[in-house]
Amino acid sequence: METLTTSSVLTAVVCITVVTVLIKVVNWVWLRPKKLERLLRQKGFSGTSYKFLFGDIKTFVTMREEALKTPMDRFSDEYFPRVEPFRHQLASKFGNDFFLWFGPIPMLQLSKPQSIREALTKTQEIRKAKVNPIFDKLFPGLVSYEGEKWTKHRKLINPAFHVEKLKLMLPAFRDSCEEIVNKWEMIVAERGSGELDVYPDIMQLGADVISRAAFGSNYEEGQKIFELLKEQTDLSLLMLQSVYFPGKRFIPTPRNRRFKKLEDQIHSSLRKIINKRKEEIDCGGAVKTDLLGILMDSNSKEIEQAASSNKNQHVGMSLEDVIDECKLLYLAGQETTSTLLVWTLIMLSKHQEWQTRAREEVLQTFGQNVPDFEGLNHLKTMTMILYEVLRLYPPVMQITRWIPKDTNLGVLSVPSGAMITFFVHTVHRDQEYWGNDAQEFKPNRFAEGISKATNGNNSFFPFGWGPRICIGEKFAITEAKMALSMILQRFYFELSPSYVHAPKTVIFLQPQHGAQIILHQL
Repeated sequence: METLTTSSVLTAVVCITVVTVLIKVVNWVWLRPKKLERLLRQKGFSGTSYKFLFGDIKTFVTMREEALKTPMDRFSDEYFPRVEPFRHQLASKFGNDFFLWFGPIPMLQLSKPQSIREALTKTQEIRKAKVNPIFDKLFPGLVSYEGEKWTKHRKLINPAFHVEKLKLMLPAFRDSCEEIVNKWEMIVAERGSGELDVYPDIMQLGADVISRAAFGSNYEEGQKIFELLKEQTDLSLLMLQSVYFPGKRFIPTPRNRRFKKLEDQIHSSLRKIINKRKEEIDCGGAVKTDLLGILMDSNSKEIEQAASSNKNQHVGMSLEDVIDECKLLYLAGQETTSTLLVWTLIMLSKHQEWQTRAREEVLQTFGQNVPDFEGLNHLKTMTMILYEVLRLYPPVMQITRWIPKDTNLGVLSVPSGAMITFFVHTVHRDQEYWGNDAQEFKPNRFAEGISKATNGNNSFFPFGWGPRICIGEKFAITEAKMALSMILQRFYFELSPSYVHAPKTVIFLQPQHGAQIILHQL
């Protein structure tokens, strides 16, 4: 009788558990999405109808794969239909503000600068999107943290990006650029000109700069980490094209196992670099002026200050925290500047008059001397060109946030559980804010600065906006100015007939088939 009773209890517990799980699953994949869809339509939003579990993911992936098979007119800069064909289709149907479905989660696309500015300022009410843990693995550290941890890390990392510290990193920028320019000179030396795909070299330049400026090592030492990060990025994109459910990343699939192995290898390589630096400091070595040295020094002082004031709470960053910040520096630092540089070279190849103006400014400022920090800061024409390239070809096209509770953004009312996304490309080309020539390459629109160019409406945010604006903005712009100055001092360049204009997004906006340019020795 006792056995029967125990068996009955266990059976009842199992049944209750199964029913509870089923209810939660049904709510997650159907009831809640349909409720959110009704709420969004009641609030005046238009969008697609929810499809069981996958939402619009399959349509998004299929249309994108098909669009990427066809290149564009080489002189057209309107690449959104190619890069985001599904969203372009929806915008044509619903206007720039609409919702679609990322699996069972509604994603509301907004395009008004006022709403975007407010959303990026309300960091307590509106959070970083946590749709898939792969994002946090790929982009760990400062960019993914919230609340007190974000505040602490931002405070500790800030000193590494002060202007005075950037000045100390200029020799690293120079040395890295010198290697690429010398390589190109050898290519064109024999005939006075030569054709090459500059994109791999620009990627190597970005990698070299990060290795030197951030970690004090040369490109060869950091190359392994970059190769691992590239493979992990490609793998992540494949994993993000399917619906994530809790615990999915722990299933030992071939992709999950490979991702974990890559993660371990990246952490191991970074740990060796950090431990080696720590040993040098412990043995009395001077603190180096690279990003890692400044970060470790800032962290050490924070811990010492807390110890002297007898604070009990955890302060400073752990070794794993430092590794995460280093990984973020490696990936974001390299990709952002490389993307900006390659599109600038392409645009200056298309628009020779602006290439000439930029070269004249560089030669007038530096002659054939190595560019210095003060001179780089006074390159007005080059600044205008870089801003215009960032407007038309922003490295990161999309910013996404999650709404944990009902939130008002101006006149908009967004229900909890939704995601909001802003396409930088859409706002940067909106004729309402930029005029009838919004699609055209016209750097002189920035002749009197960003505020004048945007008429004060904050419709220019290639590095984000608000408290979480990219901390490495000055680093990226300074590196780009140094590289462009040294290239313009030695070469003039034009698009090769073999160049195929085919922008695509792989986290960052890249030329799918490279950047074939003909270099001419000056």
